[in-house]
Amino acid sequence: MLADAQPVSAVDRALSVLSVLARHGGALAAADLVSRTGLSQSTLYRQLASLKRWGFVLEVDGRYAPGPLSLQLALGFDMASHLVQMARPDMLALAQQSQESVGLVVAVNDQAICIEMIESRQSLRCSFEKGRSVALQKGASAQCLMAHLPEPALQDLVQANPRRKSLAAELAAVRKAGFATSNGEVDPGVWGVSAPLVAPGKRAVAALTLMAPSVRVQSRQAPLIQMTVLAASRISRNLNTA
Repeated sequence: MLADAQPVSAVDRALSVLSVLARHGGALAAADLVSRTGLSQSTLYRQLASLKRWGFVLEVDGRYAPGPLSLQLALGFDMASHLVQMARPDMLALAQQSQESVGLVVAVNDQAICIEMIESRQSLRCSFEKGRSVALQKGASAQCLMAHLPEPALQDLVQANPRRKSLAAELAAVRKAGFATSNGEVDPGVWGVSAPLVAPGKRAVAALTLMAPSVRVQSRQAPLIQMTVLAASRISRNLNTA
């Protein structure tokens, strides 16, 4: 929802609508968009009219979804993303070595967003669909990304959390270990491990995440963690020498 404390431009309003549609992953009625964006109905309809005219939003039976121009943006991202291009070879190698699914996840505002995914070939597998986003709160990816935020952003996040003392300790432990793990925090029955990708300037730009059914990793956690950390280190090294 948009903040009321400061002036908001028409561009911000339009982007808030697109952001809500992108996160939802399906069509929404106008009433749902009013609730989720905090815009008045008249303002919302003005933004939707412009977005429809440009092809960013599609309306079907009074419900709204991302339009065809949004797909062009996604295609442009796939073709131009330096981070994905640098990470993909080692993601493929990790997926083949582990026989599990591997994702590349970034933090955008308060969301963890998957920007690339290599699927396991096993019939029972876990997947965090490309383009899917979840709140930057739970799960290995979120923990890894939060732990490596710039210090001011990290402090703001910790101070805003009701369990700030325990969260600060958890994130400090993740930074020290160099990876984060979770089991069933985002999706039931899914175990995951995430390690940071570090770019020049020691900036963590993404998390490399391996995910697998919990029932299959009971005796494999240590080697899966090591594989993921080593793959993240190789990608980070490539990012720093490119």
